[in-house]
Amino acid sequence: MNAIQPGSFLTLRYRLCGPDGAAVIDTFDDKPATLSLGTGQLSPAIEQRLIGLPEGVQTSFELPPGAAFGDRNPELLQRVKRTLLAELGDPDAEYHAGDVVQFPTPDGAGAYAGVVRETHADWVLFDFNHPLAGQAVRFDVHVMGVL
Repeated sequence: MNAIQPGSFLTLRYRLCGPDGAAVIDTFDDKPATLSLGTGQLSPAIEQRLIGLPEGVQTSFELPPGAAFGDRNPELLQRVKRTLLAELGDPDAEYHAGDVVQFPTPDGAGAYAGVVRETHADWVLFDFNHPLAGQAVRFDVHVMGVL
């Protein structure tokens, strides 16, 4: 029976739950996930907890606040001028608290997301922290295959 090692290719079902116990991601009722450890598909802290688990195991573990996705960083709360938003995207876009907005990376090759926290006539306040930053999480997993 194979055990998970750094760089292993995995087939698994998993559930990531926030501090309220609600599932943020849940593959138990869908197709199993396939991923390669160490490629950033899971947080490094979660990957570390998977290393050494044998194929076939079903387990759960909890990570304390900030361990899975880091602590909240107040510098990742950013006011963006509406003129810049119009320049980067749809000039007629409306923004509401809770909206998730995609921004291009400086090189244009990727994107990152920010959550609208406040709106003002001249600017919109975005939170670029991971939604689970600074929070405890639970990870339920069934390791189906390890290569």
